[in-house]
Amino acid sequence: MLSNVKRILKYLIWALIIPIALFALYTWAVLTWTYSSGERAGYVQKLSEKGWICKTYEGELILVSMPGTQAEKFFFTVRDKTIAKRIDETVGKRVRLVYEEHKGVPSSCFGETGYFVTDVSLLDN
Repeated sequence: MLSNVKRILKYLIWALIIPIALFALYTWAVLTWTYSSGERAGYVQKLSEKGWICKTYEGELILVSMPGTQAEKFFFTVRDKTIAKRIDETVGKRVRLVYEEHKGVPSSCFGETGYFVTDVSLLDN
């Protein structure tokens, strides 16, 4: 009887460990490999720190192609505090954001968008 209980516990533990390990591997893969990368230029309108447990910086970049046209918003996430500080210093100024897109991120804990900013540079002084 005791050996049957041990065997059931063993299977239950493996039934719990394997899905958790697969989820961790999937999350690592999605956050490591980049689906696409690029640059966007515009004016940072907003940057705020969000999240109950996992804090990320969420922002909006206003893209203006020609004067008098409707502005388009580009929503982005920043996970690095030093980059967020650099972006915060440029709010209201024209900047170039370098980003990587990650598809299939399993939770908003890693960011509300799939676009993760990796660098920022000021375009106009």
